Amino acid sequence: MSDYTAYINGFSKEKDPLVLEMEQYASEHRVPIMDDAGLQTLIGLLQVQQPKRILEIGSAIGYSGIRLAQAFPQAVIYTIERDTERYEKAVEYIERSGLVDRIHIIHADALDFDDIQLHEQLFDALFIDAAKGQYMKFFEKYSPFVNKTGVIYCDNMFMHGMVLLSDEELPKRNRTMIRNLKTFTTWAMQHEQYETSLVPMGDGILIAVKK
Repeated sequence: MSDYTAYINGFSKEKDPLVLEMEQYASEHRVPIMDDAGLQTLIGLLQVQQPKRILEIGSAIGYSGIRLAQAFPQAVIYTIERDTERYEKAVEYIERSGLVDRIHIIHADALDFDDIQLHEQLFDALFIDAAKGQYMKFFEKYSPFVNKTGVIYCDNMFMHGMVLLSDEELPKRNRTMIRNLKTFTTWAMQHEQYETSLVPMGDGILIAVKK
């Protein structure tokens, strides 16, 4: 944690016990959840946008969905998770949070998901935080559900610094994923239908605003 991050965190509001419990569970079970710097950046950006409807790809245990629902009492969130164990844990946490009326979680692989449940629905914000090597496919499949003034946010664009490494420096198991992530970044930054920027907060957030 940098000195600046620690300084900023000193102004954060005290977290509720359920959120702290979720952070502890994620740490103990190695479940990737959004870090505070990235999440606070995302919330800050969304404060300007004030979304009424958010679509999230990659629920994990429901951490970011719950944090966003708490930050935006007017928002309804749809979130998709393919891992059964994480989905079941997310359902438990969402029920305990008292937010079941505003967080709708779907158990499915987002790439294979028959999106009929989303037909004729448009979202103000799309948040992609699932398999990093598939970001371009997620973007292409779900961007039509973002309204004309909507914004797409993608987390973990730096992959803990791995995007700065050459193929030879990367573990073999990560090479294809990082190549795909770099290809997606270049593609998104040059996309003619979006104004796209890359923010060096948290683990890197890509922001694509529909033109």
